[in-house]
Amino acid sequence: MYALIAKEVRGFLGSLIGHITVVVFLLLTGLFLWVFPDNVLDRGYADLAPLFFIAPWVFLFLVPAVTMRSFSEERRTGTIEFLLTKPLTELQVVGAKYIAAVMLVVLALLPTLFYWYSIHDLAVPRGNVDVGGTLGSYAGLLFLGACFAAVGIFASAITDSQIVAFLIAVFLCFFLYLGFDLIADFQVFGALEGPIKSIGIQAHYMSMSRGVIDLRDVLYYLAVIAIFLLLTRTALQSRKW
Repeated sequence: MYALIAKEVRGFLGSLIGHITVVVFLLLTGLFLWVFPDNVLDRGYADLAPLFFIAPWVFLFLVPAVTMRSFSEERRTGTIEFLLTKPLTELQVVGAKYIAAVMLVVLALLPTLFYWYSIHDLAVPRGNVDVGGTLGSYAGLLFLGACFAAVGIFASAITDSQIVAFLIAVFLCFFLYLGFDLIADFQVFGALEGPIKSIGIQAHYMSMSRGVIDLRDVLYYLAVIAIFLLLTRTALQSRKW
């Protein structure tokens, strides 16, 4: 399994899409944080709010772009059968590809620590930043990226077209992130607004951004990840039906 994870990571890092993913993520988040109107210098607050606002929307497209080839390319080239004959269970194969995708998400996030160091240095007095809120936001962003990676792996497993896998993943990620909030806004649901919003990812992401790691938020993320990884395994098993 470790060999497959290393192979997938090398594939990401050796491919153009892997480099583009990291560069585009850093470029967009850097522009929103330092250049575009309402950036951190204009606001006069020593926090990374612009980064944590734009990052989920960037991940919405970049994570599906990373995962779209995971299984769809294997299906298209016919190497999926060879892969599944290795001494690994289907769930281990799914897990290896998923872990590799999450590692790329982590690699994209690591350089943003330089943003945090800059904010920390610019604050008056120096170091006057909300450390708890920042750490909570990073945790929420990492869990969000991990959820999107699980959704992307699933989308890749149900089609042999990378483009179709990308579009399905973007739609599912958007719906999970914002869809339930939009549905809850309909007045017909009345008192159910809160429970419906809690099904979506955004409510749990915002909860973690306040700097409090609530066990319910963590369990929610883990449940979403587990559901989509199990669905991916089921999609692989369906070739035998």
